[in-house]
Amino acid sequence: MRGFADEKAQTHARMTPIMHLIWDASLVARRTGEETRALLLRIGMQMLLERGVAAGVQHIRLQDVLRRAGLTTGAAYRLWADQTDYQRDLAVSMMKLRFSGPADYLRDAVVDLIEKGAPGDDVIRAAAETHVRAAWRDVDDSTEEAEAHSFLIALALRTTAHTWPELKEASRERHRESIEAFNEFYQYLMDSYGLRMKAPLTIDDFTQALAAIGEGFAVRALEGADHPVFDAGAEDEIPEGRWTLFALSVRALVNEFMVPIDDGEIPPERRFPTRAAATADAPESSGAEHSRPQSDTPPGGVTE
Repeated sequence: MRGFADEKAQTHARMTPIMHLIWDASLVARRTGEETRALLLRIGMQMLLERGVAAGVQHIRLQDVLRRAGLTTGAAYRLWADQTDYQRDLAVSMMKLRFSGPADYLRDAVVDLIEKGAPGDDVIRAAAETHVRAAWRDVDDSTEEAEAHSFLIALALRTTAHTWPELKEASRERHRESIEAFNEFYQYLMDSYGLRMKAPLTIDDFTQALAAIGEGFAVRALEGADHPVFDAGAEDEIPEGRWTLFALSVRALVNEFMVPIDDGEIPPERRFPTRAAATADAPESSGAEHSRPQSDTPPGGVTE
């Protein structure tokens, strides 16, 4: 018995999070119909994660899933009328799959910077780079890799949500959950950096706009396009440092949606000057030349 337990522990150590679920379910000697259904859907999700976005649920054959599960055809067709029915449920299950909270990856990337009082631009760069790396699957950790694949597959499925009413509903629910999580996170950032939304805009408006930008860049990643990166120097009209195009987009969005709060309790070094104030302090220019304010801005991310 000890040998079996040791073998199970060693196997778990080599598995991705979704594979843990499949392994645990496969240990059940006698499964109910619902347990069998859950097992076959988990195996289908694992196959999607292994094959990537390009596979699509239409390329996950029920026969292959049954073969991997060690089950007969009859076990499946007592649950689904045909392969299309299975693929519909697989798409819905994949849409619901999350390995962590929607905003957790972003919070982990920037929380230390925020607690140390880092400039807003530094937080933006870190947050944006985290999203870009996930969208372009430039990750080393197996859990992060599974997260990245899950995000991209769900994004691809959302473009086909009209195929099945159940998938459309699952897509809307996933988006709603993400917006709520990011609203809470962005409010935390605004409070940390002494900002408020410009009237009549709301935090939900900001989150929706940023989600659209981030998801647009993720679609470009699916197309195989490189993400533009800029190394700005002192002579450039954007803040110095290394910037992804997504980070610059977040910065621009923050400037247009938010303004500083006049609060004496916020340390001066943590405040963000308004565009008008920054422009007033900038040196005068003449002719076609102009000067652009280079103030810090608070961080941002993307939903999914």
